[in-house]
Amino acid sequence: MSKVTAESYMQEPVRYPGLQLIDLAAEARAVTEPYRNQVMNRINGSCLRLAVFEGPYRWHRHPKSDEIFIVLEGAMLIELKDRAPIRLGPLQACTVPAGVVHRTSGIGRTVNLCFEELAAETEFLD
Repeated sequence: MSKVTAESYMQEPVRYPGLQLIDLAAEARAVTEPYRNQVMNRINGSCLRLAVFEGPYRWHRHPKSDEIFIVLEGAMLIELKDRAPIRLGPLQACTVPAGVVHRTSGIGRTVNLCFEELAAETEFLD
């Protein structure tokens, strides 16, 4: 996985403007790297991200932004400090409240959607 910085995470460009069809399946199929998280669209001050990844992401938190994960393909764990992980399969969702330390782990190739603030502040803890 490439090293993502908090700054690059906040400045990810929006790929599709409003009133444009987004083929999420085609976008997911086009990802060939082991990790890719990209902003597909924005709504008000939030965004829709499409992530394709395998294995664990870095421990982090978003101090001021909740985020909801929705798995489209595969399965993922949402690992939390001091709590059992939450396992999501296709078409299952879970919200991580602002400030909660977590990391996501793709079990094999996993495709998920995430809704959060467009420029959500991210604090990496590793």
